[in-house]
Amino acid sequence: MSPDVPRLEKSIYIDAPPDVVFPFFTDPERMIRWCGEAAELEHTAGGVFRLRFEGGVVSEGRFVIVDPPHRVVFTVGMTGSAVPPGGSTVEVRLAPEGKGTRLTLRHDGFDPSQPVSEGWDHHLGRLQRAARGEVLGPDRFVAELP
Repeated sequence: MSPDVPRLEKSIYIDAPPDVVFPFFTDPERMIRWCGEAAELEHTAGGVFRLRFEGGVVSEGRFVIVDPPHRVVFTVGMTGSAVPPGGSTVEVRLAPEGKGTRLTLRHDGFDPSQPVSEGWDHHLGRLQRAARGEVLGPDRFVAELP
């Protein structure tokens, strides 16, 4: 990868096994428990990845790799932004760790002028809580951006 392409890496522990965590990236109902307000997810290679956030912002792309419960790769971007639909790539790896899961996320090709790191910190924190069964309120992160 070119050194000019932004790359972000995050790693978190989730107190749930990989087979519980994985569907939070592929099942629309589980996805919106922690990220966005509506989702269209066709979780096969080439399938649609579309996530609508409060305020009408839509992130869309395609699933590239779907390997339950270990790995999912999808593209994302937004119409009218510096990164168009499908213009960046997110890879999520899930590995058993103790009684839970080590999630490692890599996001390549995002718009560095956007709060991508803060967004992933917010959303991965929500995922940790949702995967252990907490019921969360609406996800307002994107709608509250300046």
